[in-house]
Amino acid sequence: MNSKLLKYSLLTGVAYFCAMSFAHFTGLKVPLLFVYYDVPFHAYQDKIISFAVIAYACLFYSAAQERSVVPAALVAMGVTVLGLAAVNVSQALHSVLDGRSTAAYWLQTALFAGYFIWLFVLYRRDAVTNRTLTADL
Repeated sequence: MNSKLLKYSLLTGVAYFCAMSFAHFTGLKVPLLFVYYDVPFHAYQDKIISFAVIAYACLFYSAAQERSVVPAALVAMGVTVLGLAAVNVSQALHSVLDGRSTAAYWLQTALFAGYFIWLFVLYRRDAVTNRTLTADL
């Protein structure tokens, strides 16, 4: 069973991913909802991203309801952090930045990493608590 803190932390992710999906669908380029908010883009790509982000919302909602789904949500978040880091150091990104800094992208990547770590710690803590409760029975 997920603790209330883990459940609500996952549901916070659901709300965030829904907001991100809305921002991408409507082209509302706001930092945190758009990691790469100030680079050239094509509207059709953002529509595709908006649909894909709904999959994250569904996954995190399922993880909030069913503990066995949490590892899949953690893998998705971990891969996302690694993917964003790879983009941040890529020549493709640097070629459109015209010498501008990637600091804002790294900050957002760090926030995703922090969320991943938070969820991982809560998941592991719940695992220890659940084992203790089971042993006491």
